[in-house]
Amino acid sequence: MWMDHRAAEQAARITNTNHRVLSRVGGVMSQEMQPPKLLWLKENLKDSCWDKAAHFFDLPDFLSWKATGSLTRSLCTLVCKWTYCPPEGWDDSFWISVGLEDLLENNFSKIGSVAAPPGSPLGGGLTAEAASDLGLNPGTAVGASLIDAHAGGLGVIGANVSGFNLPCEHQPITSRMAMICGTSTCHLAVSGRALFVPGVWGPYLSAMVPGLWLNEGGQSATGSLVRTCPLLQANIYTHLNTHLDSMARSGSAADLLGSSLHVWPDFHGNRSPLADPSLKGMVVGLSLRHTLDDLALLYLATIQALALGTLHILEAMRETGHDISTVFMCGGLSKNRLFVQVQANATGMPVVLPDQMEAVLVGAAVLGACASRGYGTIQVSSPPAARTGGTGTVRTLMKLIYEVDSSHLRFLQRLSLLPGGSRVESSRAGWVWPIIAFLALVLVSFSRE
Repeated sequence: MWMDHRAAEQAARITNTNHRVLSRVGGVMSQEMQPPKLLWLKENLKDSCWDKAAHFFDLPDFLSWKATGSLTRSLCTLVCKWTYCPPEGWDDSFWISVGLEDLLENNFSKIGSVAAPPGSPLGGGLTAEAASDLGLNPGTAVGASLIDAHAGGLGVIGANVSGFNLPCEHQPITSRMAMICGTSTCHLAVSGRALFVPGVWGPYLSAMVPGLWLNEGGQSATGSLVRTCPLLQANIYTHLNTHLDSMARSGSAADLLGSSLHVWPDFHGNRSPLADPSLKGMVVGLSLRHTLDDLALLYLATIQALALGTLHILEAMRETGHDISTVFMCGGLSKNRLFVQVQANATGMPVVLPDQMEAVLVGAAVLGACASRGYGTIQVSSPPAARTGGTGTVRTLMKLIYEVDSSHLRFLQRLSLLPGGSRVESSRAGWVWPIIAFLALVLVSFSRE
């Protein structure tokens, strides 16, 4: 599972090889990817697992195999999580350098000898056994998979927004960024040429949209972080949003309430763009009060911290050539109006929410349509299956300048003081930065009293 970080030490060793494949994962191997997880299995479960395993799968490819019996892997999974690079394929020297040379046997049969673009038909479709289990017809087409977040990206990034006067209207989809917001958040942007963004995964060719390069930023804890606020459950979010509105002065944005309480959101490390899994979360400005107001402010500060993380990722992408003007959002957190509005406020960009909120299912339907030969390739220029609400009722939350509190800007600006610019370059910097940030924010908070 991606959220299992037990392979941190193996990931650090892989990063220290400075192998050329690392340039396609932002320069740092994440323990959320498969090579360090495989190395951990070999070093810790060699007899009981490693030596006995016939195949190692990413979950989407495992499900495809169970459904069809085909060992063909998806380009999406192999490219994004396993270091596969089309058209060349696997880099033998990488696996040898990290101590996984045994995976070269039989043309990499254990991790994938054959790869196919997402949506390609696999095998003969559903096997008789799988069809019986699912209540479907044997032979029903099954397409090569997408990672769940990337299916969401495909399902939302091609939305038809004609008539809404958005900056991305009449522009290529390279002007859009898809945010898939769940337990974690993935920030997906495509480009016509390979763009190397320090601390951001990619560029990955045809990993989501055929013929385009994908960069994938992310935050390892978003929905899971919001849930760590004491007592917060799904049915309380609306109440807290309303309570924050009542706390705000007449005509003022609720954002202004968070000027003296700050959250550093990397409770599960920083995926992008600092690419430092050793970072921890923190809260600055807590008091001994335990009122509903205090709970609402902590909730707000957490959402603001996540939005500033999105801004940091956007800035890193723009610095290397991305020209993003509009955010397209889906996932559980996109149903929270405050989360969406603060993202728009912090980034200064429109946030588009499709009528069809289950964009992951839309993306999966596109794959099925391709596998059944209904479409020759994945369509991203607003095909019927990929539209979100057709030509109408795409809701937008437009730009609101984030003039809220200069301390938030200082909080973000200090990221540029790190050694190496956009990401932590050493373990020492990994613990120095939180201390600097902590002291800076304490001083800012006291200065406002």
